[in-house]
Amino acid sequence: MFADIFKGIFDTDMTSVITPSDFLLCVGSALIIGLILAGFYMYRTRYTKSFVATLALLPAVVCVVIMMVNGNVGTGVAVAGAFSLVRFRSVPGSAKEIGAIFLAMGTGLIVGMGYLGYAFLCAVVLGFFSALYSRLDFGSRKQNNRYKTLHITIPEDLDYSDVFDPILKKYTSEYELTTVKTTNMGSLFRLTYNLKLNNGGKEKEMIDKLRCRNGNLEITISNQETAIAEL
Repeated sequence: MFADIFKGIFDTDMTSVITPSDFLLCVGSALIIGLILAGFYMYRTRYTKSFVATLALLPAVVCVVIMMVNGNVGTGVAVAGAFSLVRFRSVPGSAKEIGAIFLAMGTGLIVGMGYLGYAFLCAVVLGFFSALYSRLDFGSRKQNNRYKTLHITIPEDLDYSDVFDPILKKYTSEYELTTVKTTNMGSLFRLTYNLKLNNGGKEKEMIDKLRCRNGNLEITISNQETAIAEL
Protein backbone atom coordinates (compact mmCIF):
# COMPACT_ATOMS: atom_id res chain seq x y z
CA MET A 1 0.00 0.00 0.00
CA PHE A 2 2.80 2.41 0.94
CA ALA A 3 4.65 1.69 -2.31
CA ASP A 4 1.55 2.51 -4.35
CA ILE A 5 1.68 6.12 -3.14
CA PHE A 6 4.75 6.72 -5.30
CA LYS A 7 3.25 5.24 -8.46
CA GLY A 8 1.62 7.38 -11.10
CA ILE A 9 -2.03 6.80 -11.88
CA PHE A 10 -1.13 6.65 -15.58
CA ASP A 11 1.79 4.21 -15.14
CA THR A 12 1.79 0.96 -17.06
CA ASP A 13 3.75 -2.25 -16.73
CA MET A 14 6.30 -0.80 -19.15
CA THR A 15 6.90 2.29 -17.00
CA SER A 16 9.96 2.31 -14.76
CA VAL A 17 9.30 3.91 -11.37
CA ILE A 18 11.96 5.72 -9.35
CA THR A 19 12.24 4.40 -5.83
CA PRO A 20 11.78 6.86 -2.95
CA SER A 21 15.35 6.25 -1.77
CA ASP A 22 16.79 7.09 -5.19
CA PHE A 23 14.53 10.12 -5.39
CA LEU A 24 15.68 11.44 -2.02
CA LEU A 25 19.32 10.72 -2.87
CA CYS A 26 19.13 12.72 -6.09
CA VAL A 27 17.18 15.61 -4.57
CA GLY A 28 19.50 15.74 -1.57
CA SER A 29 22.53 15.77 -3.84
CA ALA A 30 20.96 18.53 -5.93
CA LEU A 31 20.33 20.62 -2.82
CA ILE A 32 23.95 20.22 -1.70
CA ILE A 33 25.14 21.16 -5.18
CA GLY A 34 22.88 24.21 -5.08
CA LEU A 35 24.49 25.32 -1.82
CA ILE A 36 27.94 24.84 -3.34
CA LEU A 37 27.05 26.92 -6.39
CA ALA A 38 25.43 29.62 -4.25
CA GLY A 39 28.54 29.77 -2.07
CA PHE A 40 30.80 30.20 -5.08
CA TYR A 41 28.49 32.84 -6.53
CA MET A 42 28.46 34.92 -3.33
CA TYR A 43 32.26 35.20 -3.33
CA ARG A 44 33.19 38.82 -4.15
CA THR A 45 29.79 39.43 -5.75
CA ARG A 46 26.96 41.79 -4.86
CA TYR A 47 23.85 39.68 -4.49
CA THR A 48 20.35 39.61 -3.08
CA LYS A 49 18.95 37.09 -0.63
CA SER A 50 16.15 36.03 -2.96
CA PHE A 51 18.48 35.35 -5.88
CA VAL A 52 20.92 33.27 -3.83
CA ALA A 53 18.08 31.26 -2.28
CA THR A 54 16.59 30.62 -5.72
CA LEU A 55 19.99 29.63 -7.09
CA ALA A 56 20.44 27.11 -4.27
CA LEU A 57 17.05 25.51 -5.01
CA LEU A 58 17.23 25.56 -8.80
CA PRO A 59 19.30 22.36 -9.25
CA ALA A 60 16.80 20.42 -7.15
CA VAL A 61 13.85 21.77 -9.14
CA VAL A 62 15.44 20.83 -12.47
CA CYS A 63 16.47 17.46 -11.04
CA VAL A 64 12.88 16.62 -10.06
CA VAL A 65 11.57 17.62 -13.48
CA ILE A 66 14.14 15.47 -15.27
CA MET A 67 13.46 12.48 -13.01
CA MET A 68 9.74 12.74 -13.64
CA VAL A 69 10.31 12.84 -17.40
CA ASN A 70 12.34 9.65 -16.94
CA GLY A 71 13.12 9.01 -20.59
CA ASN A 72 9.62 9.79 -21.88
CA VAL A 73 10.21 11.74 -25.09
CA GLY A 74 6.67 13.07 -25.29
CA THR A 75 6.77 14.37 -21.73
CA GLY A 76 10.18 15.89 -22.35
CA VAL A 77 8.89 17.83 -25.35
CA ALA A 78 5.89 19.02 -23.33
CA VAL A 79 8.14 20.21 -20.49
CA ALA A 80 10.38 22.06 -22.94
CA GLY A 81 7.33 23.73 -24.44
CA ALA A 82 6.07 24.74 -21.01
CA PHE A 83 9.42 26.32 -20.12
CA SER A 84 9.44 28.22 -23.41
CA LEU A 85 6.16 29.91 -22.46
CA VAL A 86 7.55 31.36 -19.24
CA ARG A 87 7.91 35.14 -19.23
CA PHE A 88 10.35 36.59 -16.71
CA ARG A 89 9.11 40.05 -15.73
CA SER A 90 11.86 40.79 -13.24
CA VAL A 91 14.69 43.27 -13.67
CA PRO A 92 17.12 42.05 -16.36
CA GLY A 93 20.02 40.22 -14.80
CA SER A 94 23.71 40.60 -15.41
CA ALA A 95 25.73 38.18 -17.50
CA LYS A 96 27.13 36.60 -14.34
CA GLU A 97 23.66 35.98 -12.91
CA ILE A 98 22.50 34.36 -16.14
CA GLY A 99 25.62 32.20 -16.21
CA ALA A 100 24.99 31.09 -12.62
CA ILE A 101 21.40 30.16 -13.49
CA PHE A 102 22.50 28.09 -16.49
CA LEU A 103 25.14 26.36 -14.38
CA ALA A 104 22.57 25.51 -11.71
CA MET A 105 20.16 24.17 -14.32
CA GLY A 106 22.91 22.15 -15.96
CA THR A 107 24.00 20.48 -12.74
CA GLY A 108 20.37 19.80 -11.84
CA LEU A 109 19.89 18.11 -15.21
CA ILE A 110 22.96 15.93 -14.62
CA VAL A 111 21.68 14.89 -11.19
CA GLY A 112 18.25 14.13 -12.62
CA MET A 113 19.88 11.79 -15.13
CA GLY A 114 21.53 9.95 -12.24
CA TYR A 115 25.16 11.00 -12.71
CA LEU A 116 25.74 12.30 -9.20
CA GLY A 117 29.53 12.18 -9.37
CA TYR A 118 29.66 14.17 -12.58
CA ALA A 119 27.22 16.69 -11.15
CA PHE A 120 29.40 17.33 -8.08
CA LEU A 121 32.50 17.48 -10.26
CA CYS A 122 30.86 19.96 -12.63
CA ALA A 123 29.63 22.16 -9.77
CA VAL A 124 32.98 22.24 -7.97
CA VAL A 125 35.15 22.80 -11.04
CA LEU A 126 33.00 25.42 -12.77
CA GLY A 127 32.07 27.12 -9.49
CA PHE A 128 35.75 27.29 -8.50
CA PHE A 129 36.77 28.87 -11.78
CA SER A 130 33.89 31.33 -11.56
CA ALA A 131 35.11 32.43 -8.12
CA LEU A 132 38.69 32.50 -9.37
CA TYR A 133 37.79 34.80 -12.26
CA SER A 134 36.04 37.11 -9.80
CA ARG A 135 39.09 37.08 -7.53
CA LEU A 136 41.42 37.95 -10.40
CA ASP A 137 39.03 40.58 -11.83
CA PHE A 138 39.21 38.70 -15.11
CA GLY A 139 37.91 40.78 -18.01
CA SER A 140 37.82 44.07 -16.12
CA ARG A 141 38.91 47.18 -17.97
CA LYS A 142 42.09 48.80 -16.78
CA GLN A 143 41.75 52.33 -15.44
CA ASN A 144 37.99 51.95 -15.40
CA ASN A 145 37.56 55.28 -13.60
CA ARG A 146 38.64 57.10 -16.76
CA TYR A 147 35.50 56.00 -18.61
CA LYS A 148 32.78 58.60 -18.06
CA THR A 149 29.31 59.52 -19.24
CA LEU A 150 28.83 63.23 -19.84
CA HIS A 151 25.44 64.98 -20.00
CA ILE A 152 25.37 68.54 -21.34
CA THR A 153 22.30 70.77 -21.52
CA ILE A 154 22.36 73.39 -24.26
CA PRO A 155 19.89 75.99 -25.60
CA GLU A 156 17.95 75.05 -28.71
CA ASP A 157 19.66 77.65 -30.90
CA LEU A 158 23.16 76.26 -30.28
CA ASP A 159 24.57 74.02 -33.02
CA TYR A 160 25.84 71.02 -31.07
CA SER A 161 27.42 69.17 -34.00
CA ASP A 162 30.99 70.31 -33.31
CA VAL A 163 30.80 73.07 -30.72
CA PHE A 164 32.34 70.91 -27.96
CA ASP A 165 34.81 68.98 -30.11
CA PRO A 166 37.90 71.16 -29.38
CA ILE A 167 37.40 70.80 -25.63
CA LEU A 168 36.70 67.08 -25.72
CA LYS A 169 39.69 66.42 -27.96
CA LYS A 170 41.92 68.21 -25.45
CA TYR A 171 40.73 66.43 -22.31
CA THR A 172 39.74 63.00 -23.61
CA SER A 173 41.43 60.28 -25.61
CA GLU A 174 38.14 59.17 -27.16
CA TYR A 175 34.55 60.35 -27.08
CA GLU A 176 31.24 59.62 -28.78
CA LEU A 177 27.93 61.45 -28.90
CA THR A 178 25.39 58.74 -28.14
CA THR A 179 22.11 60.54 -27.39
CA VAL A 180 20.43 63.83 -28.23
CA LYS A 181 17.20 64.58 -26.38
CA THR A 182 14.94 67.62 -26.16
CA THR A 183 13.84 68.86 -22.73
CA ASN A 184 11.83 71.69 -21.21
CA MET A 185 9.15 71.69 -23.92
CA GLY A 186 11.77 71.64 -26.67
CA SER A 187 13.57 74.79 -25.53
CA LEU A 188 16.67 72.84 -24.47
CA PHE A 189 18.71 69.93 -25.77
CA ARG A 190 20.37 67.31 -23.60
CA LEU A 191 23.48 65.70 -25.10
CA THR A 192 25.00 62.47 -23.82
CA TYR A 193 28.62 61.54 -24.50
CA ASN A 194 30.55 58.40 -23.65
CA LEU A 195 34.17 59.35 -23.23
CA LYS A 196 37.54 58.30 -21.88
CA LEU A 197 39.56 60.91 -20.01
CA ASN A 198 43.24 61.45 -20.71
CA ASN A 199 45.81 60.20 -18.22
CA GLY A 200 46.11 63.67 -16.79
CA GLY A 201 42.51 64.62 -17.53
CA LYS A 202 41.13 67.27 -15.22
CA GLU A 203 37.39 66.95 -14.86
CA LYS A 204 36.73 70.32 -13.24
CA GLU A 205 38.81 72.22 -15.76
CA MET A 206 37.01 70.47 -18.60
CA ILE A 207 33.59 71.18 -17.08
CA ASP A 208 34.46 74.86 -16.62
CA LYS A 209 35.34 75.17 -20.29
CA LEU A 210 32.18 73.33 -21.31
CA ARG A 211 30.10 75.73 -19.20
CA CYS A 212 31.46 78.63 -21.22
CA ARG A 213 30.13 76.97 -24.37
CA ASN A 214 26.68 75.87 -23.15
CA GLY A 215 25.65 79.10 -21.44
CA ASN A 216 26.34 77.81 -17.92
CA LEU A 217 23.47 75.32 -18.13
CA GLU A 218 23.45 71.97 -16.37
CA ILE A 219 26.39 69.59 -16.92
CA THR A 220 26.61 66.14 -15.35
CA ILE A 221 29.50 63.68 -15.47
CA SER A 222 29.40 60.19 -13.99
CA ASN A 223 31.08 56.81 -14.21
CA GLN A 224 30.18 55.04 -17.41
CA GLU A 225 27.64 52.26 -17.06
CA THR A 226 29.05 48.92 -18.20
CA ALA A 227 25.95 46.78 -17.66
CA ILE A 228 24.59 47.75 -21.08
CA ALA A 229 27.52 45.98 -22.72
CA GLU A 230 27.53 42.82 -20.62
CA LEU A 231 25.44 40.79 -23.02
